[in-house]
Amino acid sequence: MAKKIKKIGVMTSGGDSPGMNAAIRAVVRACAYHNIDCIGIYRGFDGVIEGDFKPMNARSVKGIINKGGTILKSARSDEFRTKEGRKKAHESLTKAGIDALVTIGGDGTFTGALILNKEYGFPVMGIPGTIDNDIFGTTNTLGYDTALNTVVEAIDKIRDTASSHNRLFFVEVMGRDAGHIALNTGVGAGAEEILIPEEDLGLDRLLESLNRSKKSGKSSSIVVVAEGDKIGKNVFELKDYVEEHMSYYDVRVSVLGHMQRGGSPSCFDRVLASRMGVKAVESLLEGKSNFMVGLQNNTMELTPLEQAIKGKSAINLELLRVSDIMTT
Repeated sequence: MAKKIKKIGVMTSGGDSPGMNAAIRAVVRACAYHNIDCIGIYRGFDGVIEGDFKPMNARSVKGIINKGGTILKSARSDEFRTKEGRKKAHESLTKAGIDALVTIGGDGTFTGALILNKEYGFPVMGIPGTIDNDIFGTTNTLGYDTALNTVVEAIDKIRDTASSHNRLFFVEVMGRDAGHIALNTGVGAGAEEILIPEEDLGLDRLLESLNRSKKSGKSSSIVVVAEGDKIGKNVFELKDYVEEHMSYYDVRVSVLGHMQRGGSPSCFDRVLASRMGVKAVESLLEGKSNFMVGLQNNTMELTPLEQAIKGKSAINLELLRVSDIMTT
């Protein structure tokens, strides 16, 4: 019989994303509701190893649902990648009387949690927190919706300048391995072209598309580029190529960078975080482990961590078709 859980640890790891604080809040308050002790773990797996723990109660998390980032801080831990580091981590958790762990982060965070469980049988539950939306088993990761709104607002402002000066802007957004942000914001902001890792548009087709836009009467254009797009070494190479072949365009580059990770989470992300936090705690109390909580068909479902790590979140093919039609 599985050990009864009396104390749950919660931590954030990897890149931060809007909604992480709302998820921490949900885990802490779900523990309070079920009369379970909750321990906040600072600085990800480094904090687990070093025992950087702090007891948390319902009042500990007041006023954080609207805050970006993570009050528990985040870090990537090289020491946890070693067996010695994980041994220290398990000893630290055991010494503190922590019976289970809720990890909020991406596939690297889930990989660490999965290994900890496999080596020591320690109960773990994952909450997907990453703006890239590249985790299998959920239609939305925490922070994704907020990042979309941040990017669309930025592109809207860039378009004002592009229109005023008859310029072509390449706007680079995050997405090294997945084009979800670029595709959705490109459609939402009315971009003339969208470049994503999943679709190799090719330089010639890019020029054809821009020439069509020019002939149709457009004096300025916005091209949204995912940072992992494959048709150029980087967005600045794309700029140089277009300037060489389309000298009538005044080409500019805007790299949005880490601003996409910041800001107050949207209502959608706050609600999603609350639902995920409750589901994570209650699933652990039901004796479940090695799962990630995800949103599927508007319900909270569990996906095995291994599947969440190895699976691939597919790009929306219907939205690809819509983007082609909208750039006509």
